[in-house]
Amino acid sequence: MNTNKKESIISFKADDSLQKALSLVPNRSEFIRTAILSALEHICPLCQGKGILTPSQKSHWNKFELNHKVQQCHECNAPYIICSFNAEHTEAAH
Repeated sequence: MNTNKKESIISFKADDSLQKALSLVPNRSEFIRTAILSALEHICPLCQGKGILTPSQKSHWNKFELNHKVQQCHECNAPYIICSFNAEHTEAAH
């Protein structure tokens, strides 16, 4: 088993306000790594973080949407998907 992890350097452009905010963070590299990993865990499984559906994805969504709908939670106001086949689903189960 190879325990030598090869790390890569990734750079990105930042405007002045972001650069100033990051300069206040004690361990910028760790902060940025953690923020990116957290964001990757919350990517939309359908658009994969792009925010837009391709025509093919939209076609699949249209078929999926026939038996599912997006509702808004009355407690946290977050939208979520509910399956119309799941008659037992209630707002309390969310």
